[in-house]
Amino acid sequence: MNKFFSLLLTLLVSVVAFAETPLNYKGEFVGTAGNGELAPYYMMSNNGGVVTQGKNALLRIGAWKDFDLSKRFSYSFGVDAYAGYSNSKDYLRYNIEEGKMLPMAQKPAAAVLQQLYAEIKFRGVFLSVGMKERKSPLLNSYLGSGDFVQSNNARPIPQVRAGFVDFQNIPFTNGWVQIQGELAFGKYMQDGWLEDHYNYLSGFINTGVWYNYKRCYFRTKPSQPFSVTVGMQMAGQFGGTRKFYVNGELTEVEPYDVKLKDFWDMIIPKSGGNNFGDTQYFNGNTLGSWDFVARYRLKNETELKAYFQWPFEDGSGIGKMNGFDGVWGFEYDSKNPDAIVSGAVFEYLQFTNQSGPTHWAPNDNPDSSMEGEATGSDSYYNNFRYNSYMNLGMSQGTPFIPSIIYNEDGYMRVLDNRLKGFHLGVTGKIYAPLKYRLLLSYRKSWGTYSNIRIEPSKNASFMLEGIYDFKQVKGLSLKGQIAFDKGGLLGDNFGGGLTLSYNGLLNIFGK
Repeated sequence: MNKFFSLLLTLLVSVVAFAETPLNYKGEFVGTAGNGELAPYYMMSNNGGVVTQGKNALLRIGAWKDFDLSKRFSYSFGVDAYAGYSNSKDYLRYNIEEGKMLPMAQKPAAAVLQQLYAEIKFRGVFLSVGMKERKSPLLNSYLGSGDFVQSNNARPIPQVRAGFVDFQNIPFTNGWVQIQGELAFGKYMQDGWLEDHYNYLSGFINTGVWYNYKRCYFRTKPSQPFSVTVGMQMAGQFGGTRKFYVNGELTEVEPYDVKLKDFWDMIIPKSGGNNFGDTQYFNGNTLGSWDFVARYRLKNETELKAYFQWPFEDGSGIGKMNGFDGVWGFEYDSKNPDAIVSGAVFEYLQFTNQSGPTHWAPNDNPDSSMEGEATGSDSYYNNFRYNSYMNLGMSQGTPFIPSIIYNEDGYMRVLDNRLKGFHLGVTGKIYAPLKYRLLLSYRKSWGTYSNIRIEPSKNASFMLEGIYDFKQVKGLSLKGQIAFDKGGLLGDNFGGGLTLSYNGLLNIFGK
């Protein structure tokens, strides 16, 4: 712990000493309590994976500098960490000596380096290195249920990322068509978490896995009252080592060697690698979504948006052979932060089709005489070679599909991805210093195609949050939350929390 704070202090001193000012800094104390070992759904979701347990007492500090977009060349950086107490939770693990599953208490680390990154930009292009929290590129991360591919639900992954700072005009279109895109490669640092939470009875565990992300969007002229954004984003897992267990015994070890060619093959997924499965199917595990947003701006600057995300795990989903599956939403933004209702999001989510229950391809069994092909059973966030699309137990996409942190049996795959339901988010101000946020959802799950629930499981979640800004001390605020879950999917859970925050601006050389 002392070494951690010494390192953090050194980083902060270095930031202050060498930074261009102004420099943003923040300190906050987070306290939560509840009747469950895990926090209620909305308190732990889309929050960078910081709060997962039911009881927490955390001190978080950070400092950062943003890009100066008015300059041709600029740089940014940030450091963010927290430490404190969180309760433990039992996960089952197979004990080979006793021949049965036994509970093993697990809890988050006492000190965590959440963000540490450095970035440069030239004109409209940027390069970023390190761990940085990233939200949905198109959807409302504050009021929405969460982006299917890139949300702020899990802790960030160390990575190198490059792309356009924002949407850029495409030459010769006179600003009527813009483009935005990013490409990233990173490495998961969750091996210890996986090894601690896996049951070692059956199934498999992956360690040493690499991460890839890319997207490309096109947008019509945003200065016009009506504008449309359309494109695709994709994420992937590749490399690492898979260990397969049967009845508590290690039966197979598959190392997936990573070569320079594999990085290229992940940019445009294709087969041809040397590892098992890469030659038969595609390199690694890839998932993604087709994204669409239509925005209309009223004369009073109020904006209305309609959008969808169409998910896919393979070619059938890309070809939209998965029925009505997707995130379908509507957003209202008054552009008046002091309004009683300044913003609202309503979403309908459905993931029940998944291109049908059956998957069959000739490469599944080359010796079979069966002809034809059925590319179904997409099983969102699951793959036959890789752990679920998660980092440290939390989904990197939408938390609406329950993360593996809920799997008390130590299973490393999503148990409920065939579900549907709705989500509602509303925010505004009751009076000037007090801002509220209301989140509400309902979902019904049929499990997965490979593990169908005999009876569907249901769940309702609710959170009411208030943030009070103290007029007497600029930058000081107090946030209060009460939340609950009700139903068989996530269990009956109630909790609340208080967060005292102070945000400041350090300007040593300013006037």
